[in-house]
Formats: sequence, C-alpha cells, structure tokens
Amino acid sequence: MAKKKILVTGVAGFIGSNLADRLLSGGHEVVGIDNLSYGVFEQIPKGVYFHKLDIRSKDIYPLFNGVDVVFHLAAKNCIEDCQEDPVETADINVMGTANVFEAARRAKVRKVVNAESSAVYEGIDVFPTPESNIAPHSFYATSKVCGNLFAEKYAEFHGVISTGIRPFSVYGSKQDYRRTIPPSMPAFIIKLLMGEQPIIYGDGSKRRDFLYIEDFNDFLMLCVTDPRTDGKIFNLGSGTNNSILEIYNIVKKLLVSNVEPIFKPNLSGEAQITLADMSEAKKLGWSPKISIEEGIRVLADFLKKEKELGRLK
Repeated sequence: MAKKKILVTGVAGFIGSNLADRLLSGGHEVVGIDNLSYGVFEQIPKGVYFHKLDIRSKDIYPLFNGVDVVFHLAAKNCIEDCQEDPVETADINVMGTANVFEAARRAKVRKVVNAESSAVYEGIDVFPTPESNIAPHSFYATSKVCGNLFAEKYAEFHGVISTGIRPFSVYGSKQDYRRTIPPSMPAFIIKLLMGEQPIIYGDGSKRRDFLYIEDFNDFLMLCVTDPRTDGKIFNLGSGTNNSILEIYNIVKKLLVSNVEPIFKPNLSGEAQITLADMSEAKKLGWSPKISIEEGIRVLADFLKKEKELGRLK
C-alpha cells in the first residue's frame, strides 16, 4: 500500500485515536486536529502531528496542504447534550463540517471521509435499515443530515470526493465514558468495577446494532485505498442487534457480579431499534469479525487497567 498523508479531525476522541493508531501502524503520516473539548490528549498516539484547533476555525486551512485523505470525525455527539443545546450542535456539526470541506477544497484534497451516524434512522421502522431510508428525529441526527448535504454539494460544485460512513453503535477501548450520558458498555463496566449500580434508561428493551472498533477501522482503511468507496454512503454495523439488558447481562456475567441496574426514564430522541443493512459495505468484501462477547471482554480489560492507573472516576 502506498503511504499517504492523512488528516484526522477529532483525533483525541474514541474513534479518532483508534484510527490514528491503525494509520500509523500502516506507515501513513497522520495529522490530527482536536480542540480537546471532548477528546482526551493522552489518547492521541505518539507519531501524530497534533494541532489543538477547532474545526470551525480558518486556522485549520494550512494543515490540509499536501493531504491525500481527510477523516472528518470531530462532532458534538452526545444526544442528550445536543438536545440541550441545538444551536451549538448546529454550529459544530454543520458549520464545522462545511469548514472542513472548505479547507479540503482550498488545499485540493482528493477525498474526505465524512462521519455521519446511524442516528439518521431514528424514525425508521424498516429493519435491517438500508442507506436510502432516513428519518432524523433528534437535533444531533438532524445536524448530521445537514452536514451530509454540505458534503454532497462540495462534491457537486467543487469536485471534493466524499465517502459517507454511518456507524451504528461502535464500541471498544478508549470509548468516551466521560460524557454526560456515557455509552452503555463502558458505563456498565465502570459502575460494576466500582461496585456501584449502573443506570439503564428505559426498561432495557431498546435494541442496538453494536460494532467493534477494529472491525469499523477495517472499513475505514478500505476508504483510503479502494476507489469503490468514492461518492457513496455506507452503513457500518454488525448486522445483528442486542437489547441493552442483554448487554448488561453479558457484562455482569463477565465481571462475575450480582449487582442489579437502576432503571430510569427513557432519554429523548433515541431510537428504539437499530439494525444495519450492510449490503453495500459487504459488496467490497468487508464484514465484521469480532463477536459481541469478545469485544466486551477486550473493553473490560482496558477499563480494568484504567482503574488500576486511577483514571476512572
């Protein structure tokens, strides 16, 4: 594989830091941007040319010079936080995305891989859900649809090739457990490691399509090299789903715990079911390999080490 210069926005976040690790291991040069409002500096891999900047700033423009591919991952992405502040959500996720594409246009970057979200399917009742059906409900999902419209227009009017990726519930090491409402897997594991009761929002029946981070990164690496990804949108999930209560029971069994969760009212804006139709991604030879049990075990081992280092609070 020819070595490339890759720029990653949101490089200090869960997906960005894991992707940067993968790119560096492949011999690529990685430029990273993050304002550290959500990301964690210590997660940025050594070898990344890191710049603490906001994606809404024009100061990012020079960093795009000579870049072959941009992975645009930076976003305001906690649904609860986005519901509380829709104006900032639009500013970061829509205007920030437009600014990233403008930077790519000015620098004549060939391709931007733009992270959308499975949240765009919140109002859908077709399962598995294909890329053609969207029904955003939350402010977060709406902002992602708007960002994608900018991506489409930069391709149409300025020739910036875009690949849209719609990750479902990606999980794994370095997952952001510091959010206002953290993702269920790390939240469950951390609470049980601390001997506390985890919280389940709703009755636990919500079903999610979970995808392990390294399976997700396998597809992102295809986006660097495979022209068949150009100009398309791809669902990235496992093709199966589990209820939140099922996930809790897997975690509980793994950690040999008898602690029961606390049930609280459902959060606003969340889908009841997610399940990816991955036909388009599979046409490229990609498919997930890590089982939910194995992925949770790896995540639990990571969080145990974090606890030993005194990083869990």
